[in-house]
Amino acid sequence: MMSSLGGELPPEIVIVTGMSGAGRSTAARALEDLDWFVVDNLPPGLLPTMIDLAGRTQGAVPRVAAVVDVRSMAFTEDLLSTVEELRRRGIAARVLFLEAGDETLVRRFEGVRRPHPLQADGRLTDGITRERELLRAIRGEADLVIDTSQLNVHQLKARVVGFFGEADESHLRANVVSFGFKHGLPVDADLVIDCRFLPNPHWVPELRPMNGRDAPVREYVLAQRGAKELLDTYTEVLRLLVAGYLREGKHYMTLAVGCTGGKHRSVAMAEQFGARLREEGLEVNVVHRDVGRE
Repeated sequence: MMSSLGGELPPEIVIVTGMSGAGRSTAARALEDLDWFVVDNLPPGLLPTMIDLAGRTQGAVPRVAAVVDVRSMAFTEDLLSTVEELRRRGIAARVLFLEAGDETLVRRFEGVRRPHPLQADGRLTDGITRERELLRAIRGEADLVIDTSQLNVHQLKARVVGFFGEADESHLRANVVSFGFKHGLPVDADLVIDCRFLPNPHWVPELRPMNGRDAPVREYVLAQRGAKELLDTYTEVLRLLVAGYLREGKHYMTLAVGCTGGKHRSVAMAEQFGARLREEGLEVNVVHRDVGRE
């Protein structure tokens, strides 16, 4: 869709926001490495002006990433209304939200020995709680949520590059994550599949040391009653969802596949779902969050 900038196509814009300590700066550096023009700590109300200026560069600034945080007054309302204004102007503004669990955020702030920006005279956890509440609305509107609790700097950079590197934007990018329910649900999941109804290879002595990427475990899991039916049936569901997501302009999808510990069944099934999504023409990244945590 054309903007009002003299008929020029508007630049792409990604708004990077989320919890303090969740990796906004790391994500911004990854986007900068991909040749996005990155603006840090931009007040939400200035986003339309930034896009207007970028649009006047005659294509010299085709992609803009704006890092926005709670230091802006009236943050949530301003940002949501600004995103709506940009979209009304035909500018496809996407929101990347960086998330992390409270324990992880506390550990990161204590590691660098600095206070939370909303902590004031209270405890660190008070600042985190207040920020989470302030960001609740924009998190619900985010196009992509990345939970960085289990990611190091290099893994987060790789995840951002995987989502925002060169690709055909008419296609959907899928992130398939295997996990163990005993370690908690991935908070960035759009869809969750529970594989705990399948017999657990953990109780087969020769399979216990292996994981779902090993052929004996994979063959064992796929041979169980219901495994193929789950793959076939949910693949049909995914086809329906992918078509709908594309109609709505969604570019990212995170499918979480879980079992008890995240080592055997979920890993094997996540690999299968990843393969099937690739067959559907999606760009797919498969991540095994909990392998090695047992």
